[in-house]
Amino acid sequence: MYSVLINAVLSSSPDYELLFEFLSWPSETWPETERVEALTALVEGLRSFLNDSDSTPITGSKRCSIYEKIELIIWKKCLPLLIRISAEGGESARCKESTAAVCRLLCACLALCNETVWRQVVLSIMPSFLPSEEELHVSKRLNVEVATEVMAALIPFMSVDEHLTRNTLSSALSSIRSLPDALVSKIIVRIILTILNSCSAARSNNTLQSILDDLYSWHSTDRTPAVTERTLLCLTALSDHLLKSHSSPSSCTCDLDPRLSPQFWKIVQDGLIHRDSLSRKRALYLLKRCAALSEEEGFDWPPSTAEEEGALFKWAPNKSKELREFWEDYTLVMETLEENQIHVVRPVLNRIDTLIQTTMNDNQGQGLFHPSWLLCVYQRMFHSENKSLMREGVCHLLELQVLQLSAFALAFSQFIVGPFMDVLSEISLFCRSAGQSVGDCPELAVKLQDFMVTFFNSLPLEARGPVLLQLIQQLVSKHWCAVPLLFICQAVSKLPPSPLLGISGLNVLREVLRSTMITHQVLLRGAAQCFLLNSALCLTVVSEVTLDDIFSFLMHFRADESLCRGTELWDQLCTWLLKHEGSFKPRIMDGDCNDASTNKETVRAYVQREMLEYLRVPASTGQTERLPDSREADKLARAILLCVDMERNRPGVEVNTDLESLLSPLMDTLSRVSTNMYLPLRKSDKGLQLLLRLLQLGAMPCCQRDGAETGDKVIVAIENVFFKLVDPIQEFILRRLCGELQELFDVERAELYLCVLRQIAVMCSSASLHCIKIQPSGFPKLIKYGLTVLQEPSQQIPSVANQVAKAVTMASLATVCDLMDQEGISLQTETLAALKSLNDYFYSPMTSSQSQASLENVNKCLMKPQLTDCSSDVEAHSLLLQDWGRIAANFMRDQWICLNFLIKAVRIHESVEMSKAFEILKAALSCSVEALALLPSDLVLPVFTFMEKVLPQLVHDEEALSVRALTLSWELVQGLSTNAQDFWPALKGFISMAFQHKLLKLTHAEASTLMGTLKQIATELLELSQSKSGVFGVLLQRCCQTWLPTDAGSREQADTMFSSVFSHINIVSEACVYGPVFRRDQRLVTDVQIYVEQLGENCAANVAVRSDNRDDQLPRTCVLAFLSRLDSSDLQHQRLIEELVTELLKKDNDISKSKVRYYSNSLQHRVKNRVWQTLLLLLPKLREEFVATLLNRVFEAGFCGNQASVKYLIEWMMILIFVQNPQHIDSFWTCFNMDHEQTKTSICTFLSVLVHFNLIIPHLQDKTMQLRKALDVILQSCFNHNFSVRLYALLALKRVWSLAESLKEEDTDALRGLSSVVKACLSQAEAMQNTGNANKNWLRIQEHFFFGSFHPVRDYSVETIFYTFPSLSELADDEWILPWKFEKLSCFSESPTLPLRNPAPDLGHLQPGDWVQQDRSEQDKEERWAEVQKKITPWRLGIQEQEPELQLVPPQRAARLGKLHGALLVVASLIDKPTNLGGLCRTCEIFGASALALDSLRHISDKHFQSLSVSSELWLPLLEVKPVELTDFLQVKKSEGYCIVGVEQTANSHSLQNYQFPEKTLLLLGNEREGIPANLLQMLDVCVEIPQQGVIRSLNVHVSAALLIWEYTRQHLSSSSPEISSKCSVRS
Repeated sequence: MYSVLINAVLSSSPDYELLFEFLSWPSETWPETERVEALTALVEGLRSFLNDSDSTPITGSKRCSIYEKIELIIWKKCLPLLIRISAEGGESARCKESTAAVCRLLCACLALCNETVWRQVVLSIMPSFLPSEEELHVSKRLNVEVATEVMAALIPFMSVDEHLTRNTLSSALSSIRSLPDALVSKIIVRIILTILNSCSAARSNNTLQSILDDLYSWHSTDRTPAVTERTLLCLTALSDHLLKSHSSPSSCTCDLDPRLSPQFWKIVQDGLIHRDSLSRKRALYLLKRCAALSEEEGFDWPPSTAEEEGALFKWAPNKSKELREFWEDYTLVMETLEENQIHVVRPVLNRIDTLIQTTMNDNQGQGLFHPSWLLCVYQRMFHSENKSLMREGVCHLLELQVLQLSAFALAFSQFIVGPFMDVLSEISLFCRSAGQSVGDCPELAVKLQDFMVTFFNSLPLEARGPVLLQLIQQLVSKHWCAVPLLFICQAVSKLPPSPLLGISGLNVLREVLRSTMITHQVLLRGAAQCFLLNSALCLTVVSEVTLDDIFSFLMHFRADESLCRGTELWDQLCTWLLKHEGSFKPRIMDGDCNDASTNKETVRAYVQREMLEYLRVPASTGQTERLPDSREADKLARAILLCVDMERNRPGVEVNTDLESLLSPLMDTLSRVSTNMYLPLRKSDKGLQLLLRLLQLGAMPCCQRDGAETGDKVIVAIENVFFKLVDPIQEFILRRLCGELQELFDVERAELYLCVLRQIAVMCSSASLHCIKIQPSGFPKLIKYGLTVLQEPSQQIPSVANQVAKAVTMASLATVCDLMDQEGISLQTETLAALKSLNDYFYSPMTSSQSQASLENVNKCLMKPQLTDCSSDVEAHSLLLQDWGRIAANFMRDQWICLNFLIKAVRIHESVEMSKAFEILKAALSCSVEALALLPSDLVLPVFTFMEKVLPQLVHDEEALSVRALTLSWELVQGLSTNAQDFWPALKGFISMAFQHKLLKLTHAEASTLMGTLKQIATELLELSQSKSGVFGVLLQRCCQTWLPTDAGSREQADTMFSSVFSHINIVSEACVYGPVFRRDQRLVTDVQIYVEQLGENCAANVAVRSDNRDDQLPRTCVLAFLSRLDSSDLQHQRLIEELVTELLKKDNDISKSKVRYYSNSLQHRVKNRVWQTLLLLLPKLREEFVATLLNRVFEAGFCGNQASVKYLIEWMMILIFVQNPQHIDSFWTCFNMDHEQTKTSICTFLSVLVHFNLIIPHLQDKTMQLRKALDVILQSCFNHNFSVRLYALLALKRVWSLAESLKEEDTDALRGLSSVVKACLSQAEAMQNTGNANKNWLRIQEHFFFGSFHPVRDYSVETIFYTFPSLSELADDEWILPWKFEKLSCFSESPTLPLRNPAPDLGHLQPGDWVQQDRSEQDKEERWAEVQKKITPWRLGIQEQEPELQLVPPQRAARLGKLHGALLVVASLIDKPTNLGGLCRTCEIFGASALALDSLRHISDKHFQSLSVSSELWLPLLEVKPVELTDFLQVKKSEGYCIVGVEQTANSHSLQNYQFPEKTLLLLGNEREGIPANLLQMLDVCVEIPQQGVIRSLNVHVSAALLIWEYTRQHLSSSSPEISSKCSVRS
């Protein structure tokens, strides 16, 4: 219209200047789009007038004026307006419309200008593509969005200027590297593609070549995920230009073919394994395009063997079918992996096997399929968010048979040591598989072991060592969880012995030990060390490593975790050293002759040389020296022990003689330490360090010591050697401790001396050499000297010598007290007097002026000394800064060690008057509370021990102080819960203090606050145990041993100790039902620890690690063992049993009332099961009178909805009650008359009891009458409407009637009247059950263990209750308690009434039955009727009446009916299913879309389309847009101002609930399977994603479209047309 009006105006010779002035706008304003379009029409109209000079009489001056006006429009109107649009952001609908209008105006103006003008415009816009932050603020430039649209409009002008075009392309490519993701697509589509489309064929090829060169170069130099993402975006956008079909391709076109470039395929492969789903989609799109094009053209690549190497993609025309099938399967697998759901993916995993087989067969021929494509499949599975899919991928790779081929194994090697090792770090992969029991090796770990063996055996010999080295290096590259590290080490240890690891391999293994195994669980860490050492023994190249390398490597294996004497691992190491002795690489020392390399060094020679080198020290300089590095002593001590153990098996070797010859230099040094004044201090220190490590490493672990140490000749020989040196060593140490240690470095030296003193005491107290004792004569001297030092007045400026002397003195006193306490050294008169003096020092008597006791010498702190000259000794200054805090803390800790011994050996009242002793005790407890706040948490154990002795004496008079002490102690223990090393000792110390008998026996009346505190702490301990296995077990063991000790003493004393249980019965009841619900990762770690434990002595960690029993079943087994020892004849025991039974029944009832239905193996199910297991255990101990009171509660429990395992236990309980108490049988019959409407099928529980009526009836008096009652209630149930009830009744009828038939003839007279009825009922029922599922269920219920092999009386045992029944009832295996767990507890009491194991083996051979009946209530009934939605046809008139409307075009028809249309255009050209298109057409018509685009209008005649569209196609405009035309169609719509919106999940997607649709919106819908093709994604202006809450990844395309169409309608039509809601009815 504008052009028509303008031509009319111009033809009338108007005033051009007036027209320009009228249509222009002020520079500072933003004109309407219509004004800009009108001005554009004017300029376009002037163009024809100016070009046609003959018909248009325009003078030269006027012509020049017009050109000037046009240039002014460019510089004064267009560009300033574009800058203003840029300032607004350029993203709004108004900005987009204005930008499009200005671009059209600019193009119209430039068409009338010379080249200089448009070049200037291009050059002014080009810097906008790479703006810096300064440029945006300083100069008013266009933003990238606006500049992109302007440059796209100007590209046709640049076609004549190749240089400018190349610069523009270069700027665009550079901007792709730096701009945000959202802008990259715009530049590619609007600039790069426009340049290509506007070039000639020759220039297009050159342009494409420069683009590809730039992309390939960028990716090859920076192969990161971000670069891969950008390059794939570019290549996908260019795919229509790059992947064209050429019947006779020219050479230049072949050069451009990306299929010939290895770099292109690297980009594609990187894209296939990219973390971003959009990048993966683009890569797969390129792959499919290449495969399809290759088949179409008959592509032949590579043409020669010279180019074959490095070619990732190959094609041969004669293998076209095979290649097509391979790539079809490949794309199917990769597309399916996008689903991330294992049930969807698993069916196509067989295609992976097909791919592998094809690749394997082909590599034996032409090699058309590169193995790297298979690696992309696995890596994609490894990156999956679904752990099950990840695990499936790992297992599939582990079972690859193809890796048995050497070529494939080598091709896969880098993948194995890279991505495969990365995925193995995922701990969840090693969870137990279905069917595996607790303690089994995880399925994946077993497969990993087999895989490692197969893989390395398949590698070429020369590649095995390097690949193994790379694999081990991966263990150092990052932090590994304990579980994956353990199983990888185990898999490596299973490799067959072969020389693969040289010195570099040992160094890497050492690095694994040093850096990786720091924070892991101790047992798992120790097991991994064992496997690593096994690996080293099997795989080390002996000739490439020296003995020194070996022993340096062994230093990193901890004796308390893996490598200790008395284990199989130690013996294996000795055997290995003996086998390879003389084969190790010789070590060339300084001074060796040139041919030393030919000398073979033995282990003995190495040890002797190392001993001399170790003790060779330089002369003393007279200055204080630090203690030598103890690692040297550790290395040498282990070498000595290995040498002796290795040689003792040789014939003719005497251990004593052999050891003395090895240790003679050390013995010589130690024998002179107390007499040789000139012996260098460093030498004596090193000698003592070596002695200490020999004694520590030589001792066997506690679990091995009892049976082996008496016969351990080595440790006996070591002790014999060193017993000769006890006196000089002790004399030297006592002399040094009494005044010679006064420097900072002497603190750690004193620790060494005291450790040696303790070790000597341990050695001297051994049973075999008890005749030699450590001399206690030095102790009084040490105590007296210590008191002298401690009582010295404080210095104003503390000196180093003074403070160090105090620290050393207190440590010495603590050691003396500890030795006298633990080793039982008799207190001589002189020693006792010295201890009393020490006691007086701590507990000074009060003076009359003091109102309360003052213990100023307790919690006394060291003062930080000042160095006289810090610059003189930098190392001493560093020690003072770093370690003084720890020294001061140890000083305070040592005070409490002394106080613990003194309060036991000397007592407070011996230092003060009895009247003042209480005040002193109170002050001491206050000091202990203060110490908890002052001491580090790992040093508080002596304080807990002191509190344990003091609290009972003060609790009555100082309850508040006692409660404060308990509360602070518990808070401290809780704070350690994340520190396993300090937590467990602190927890044990605290529980020993807080839950001692003297506190537990207190009543609420005696100490109400303290009792409440203890109960609260017990509750919090229980809560903590839910997340930290073993906590509650520590409490239970302590309490059970307190209440019922194995050595209780007198009866009165035993009753007193037991009475405290009634105040804490909640602990017992909670223990009976205890069982934490761990997170999956916690359960996994626990399972693996059990697996390691079950390896036994085959894993040295089980011998070396001192692990407490932290089994989460320990609280239950412990309390059940406690209950098993209760004596029903003891009144207190009987009271506890009855109170506990009452409490447990209450717990069961509470669960039943709180939740009618609960799931199998849920927490509620487990608790109920534990309740009834405990009740069954206690049943034989119950009094008859008490049984009568609880019988109704048992019946009530039977009527509740119960899981199968609980149901069987209740039934068993009833049977045993009636066997033991038959007089209560009448109350049983009343249960059948109760009305339990909601649990009708619970009557099956009581029918099950009657199935075992044969065990009850012998104990009944009137058997005939009881049988009659049984038959009456059974026959009633035989006609029940519920199938399960009828089935149970039939089985009970069959069993009870057989009892009736076995009675004597005179007893059956009363039953003869029922004979015909019962027989008829049984025969009819049997006949009825002979068909279909009824027959199967009848057979199953008769074969079920509870009604078949199970005998309620004979099979009553702990094993049946806690192991057999749970396993047969399909309870989770972590609920099964194995009998050996009870046997391990010394406190378990087995009796004839409660046997541990089942005497009959029948039940143990059974498997869980198929018949598991669960009670169901009326709530489970399904509704018979449901709402039915009727489909309607929107024809309000008959066909004849509609014909006039049908002759109109759809918009006219809609207008006639009063329907409104929006501006939404829906494009469904990619959808090919008629049902989806029909439903979509219906949705678009209902919500008033402007039009729907289909790939073909023939769809509307399809019956499937019509069944869903219900004539909506008659009322909606339909367009036909072929898929190949979509790119051009979308470009046109973009130029018309449409915003292209797609439904796709990308990194920049907008959530549907937050996105505001522009009025002119084009909704592009993707294909049902692939979604929007990758080559169209960059055409989208916006990606919208629908928020999801479920597991399924995607919606149906029609459903997705309907959601977006409705949201658009809600935003744009509802506000303007409220009546739309009334016109739109819901249709199906």
